[in-house]
Amino acid sequence: MSEDKIKGPASYFPSIEKKYGRPISYWKELVRAARPARHMELVAMLKDQHGMGHGHANAIVAHTLAEDDA
Repeated sequence: MSEDKIKGPASYFPSIEKKYGRPISYWKELVRAARPARHMELVAMLKDQHGMGHGHANAIVAHTLAEDDA
């Protein structure tokens, strides 16, 4: 196995882009625009308004919030 294998929430990004037809940057901007909502409120927004599955929505929110809080 490659040592460069992507782990954590970002490992979902290729399948999210393929399934929903938009780049990750698009989804991250939606999350940022909805702040200061809490984590699970942001997950619910992606699920309810954009039909995203829970795992994909959670991965985008977790990665975005981690970036912003870094």
